Amino acid sequence: METLDLVQLHCPPTATFSDDGVFDTLDRLRAEGALAGYGVSVETCDEALMAIARPGVVSVQIILNAFRLKPLDQVLPAAAAAGVGIIARVPLASGLLSGRYTSATTFPADDHRHYNRGGAAFDVGETFSGVDFETGLAAVAELTAALPDDWSLPQAAVRWIVDRPGVTTVIPGARNPRQARNNAASGHLGAVPEQFARAVQSVYDQYLRSDIHPRW
Repeated sequence: METLDLVQLHCPPTATFSDDGVFDTLDRLRAEGALAGYGVSVETCDEALMAIARPGVVSVQIILNAFRLKPLDQVLPAAAAAGVGIIARVPLASGLLSGRYTSATTFPADDHRHYNRGGAAFDVGETFSGVDFETGLAAVAELTAALPDDWSLPQAAVRWIVDRPGVTTVIPGARNPRQARNNAASGHLGAVPEQFARAVQSVYDQYLRSDIHPRW
C-alpha cells in the first residue's frame, strides 16, 4: 500500500514528546502521503495530554479499564475537545478482568504476568494495570457480584469502556477464536446497566484509587 492509515509511536520516552523534530518528521511524512495520520501510545495521563496538545496527533492509545479510571478525569474530555481519537488498551487488566484467575493461578516463566509483577522488566502499570494481584482478585469478586444477568465479566468490562464518552475503540487481546468472538460481542450489547457502572466506581474508590490514581 502507498499510504499507511495510522502510524502510532508506541510508548516513546517522555523526551520524545518534547522533541519538535519527531513531530515535524511525522508531519512531513503525512504531507508526502506516506501516512494518513499519526498518534501516540502513552503510559500516563500527563503524556496523553502532551500528545493531545500536538496539532498533528489524531489518536492517543492509553490504558483504560475498570482498574484505571484516571483518564476519565481530563484525558477523555481533552481528546474530545481536540477531535483526537482514544484507543483503550489493556481493557481486561492483563486478564484479571476475565474473572478466570484465583489466588492459586500461576503463569509461565516467560509470561509478563509472572516476571513483571513488580515492574522489574518494564513499567509496572502494564501488568494487571498496576494492581496488586491479590487486591485485584478482591476487586474482581465485587465486580462479579454486580454483573447483570447473562453478562460475563469480560463482556461487561469491555462494554463499560465502550460506553465512556470520548472512547473511539477498545483493543482487547485474545488467545483463541472464542475469546475474540466474546470480545467482539461486547460491541453489540446494550449499555452496561447502572448497577455495574456504580460498582466500577465504588470498587475503584475502595481498593485502587490511592495506589493507582497518583501514579499514572
